[in-house]
Amino acid sequence: MNTYLQGWDGKGKTTAALGLALRAVGHGLRAVVIQFMKGRINYGELKAAKRFGRSLTIIQTGRPGFVRRKKPDPVDVALAQAGIQLAKKILSQGRYDVVVLDEINCALDYGLISLVQVIGLMKAKPRHVELILTGRRAHPQVKKLAHLVTEMKEVKHYYREGEEARQGIEW
Repeated sequence: MNTYLQGWDGKGKTTAALGLALRAVGHGLRAVVIQFMKGRINYGELKAAKRFGRSLTIIQTGRPGFVRRKKPDPVDVALAQAGIQLAKKILSQGRYDVVVLDEINCALDYGLISLVQVIGLMKAKPRHVELILTGRRAHPQVKKLAHLVTEMKEVKHYYREGEEARQGIEW
């Protein structure tokens, strides 16, 4: 199986990864999504996952609010490191067919985790597992190692016109 990378500046990276996980669940596969740098409990995908029982699991390894890119709080580093350890454990158990590491590229870019850790996860992936990594500013070495890379490009976004994020659409 393959490693997918969804990144860059456009909207829809997490949405696309969730869609892939949903499609897998529809075919009787098991999927887990580990969300780095996310800790808001009112995301729509968390509510939806509860309806799928053990077929779709979403685990957040972040806290509410934003992480400072230049000087992340030690709590954010610790939570991201816990996410890496959880991902390593989940991959080693091989119970899931699809593993999504949501916003892991951002966690790497922000210095919360290391390139060695991300590459280690990619190389440790069991053969039967589809591994999806999402987030902006994917590292060139991660791109090189991935089997499929998708870069979403923002052409136009309503945020630029002052529209706020909408429940059920962005979160």
